[in-house]
Amino acid sequence: MTTATARSDRRISPVFLGIAAVTAVSGWAVWTDFAEQPGFATFLFVTAAWIVSLCLHEYAHARTALHSGDISIGAKGYLTLNPLKYTHALLSIVLPVLFVIMGGIGLPGGAVFIERGRIRGRWKHSLISAAGPLTNVLFALVCTAPFWLDALDGVPVAFRYALGFLALLQVTAAILNSVPVPGLDGYGVIEPWLSLRVRRAVEPIAPFGLIAVFALLWIPEVNAVFFDAVDALLRSLGVSEFETYCGLDAYRFWQTQNPVCAMNG
Repeated sequence: MTTATARSDRRISPVFLGIAAVTAVSGWAVWTDFAEQPGFATFLFVTAAWIVSLCLHEYAHARTALHSGDISIGAKGYLTLNPLKYTHALLSIVLPVLFVIMGGIGLPGGAVFIERGRIRGRWKHSLISAAGPLTNVLFALVCTAPFWLDALDGVPVAFRYALGFLALLQVTAAILNSVPVPGLDGYGVIEPWLSLRVRRAVEPIAPFGLIAVFALLWIPEVNAVFFDAVDALLRSLGVSEFETYCGLDAYRFWQTQNPVCAMNG
């Protein structure tokens, strides 16, 4: 591989730069209340920022794999942050966005193909799997920084709500993707430490892990326990349920807006 080719494998994709630009412009529109339809601006900002976080999640997997021994990562285009290069673009981008629109929850997608046979050492395999959820944790900390740093003075209410909802998505994605269910990163962390017999037994059900988690969340009791835990974690970071709720309310601009959120905006 030539130096020029190696550099092109790592050059940030115009597709990702376009998504980042939409995030910046729509975020500015929410901050300044410039948009004629502030709800639509919130929708664009949160959706674009969510896609950016999905790209960074997959990039973290790929970059860690590269440094762990899988030199094929660059040629696959995973280091360009281009979501169109993912193994399953539908699962990686479209479905997570649909889950946000329908349920206001950050479900993880899947993903980049890593040639695990090139990687030696169980700790490296575990770290590759953990890199994605850790990126969501970092993104959540960035979104909630104005809250837990008590730096909300001057932050417009609409933008604060949008950040609160975006933080909710990152926290739910980090938690759900850390569940040790086959097909999710949490299982990828522990898989290298399981016996070959267990791994072979689990392999056929791996494609259905995400579906099983989604189905469990439809059970009211499970859903309540899950979101109670999410709300408690966000409260510890200074974000209230009211702020995340109003963020979701603003995000769904096509629905009738809650007057309580409008009054506090």
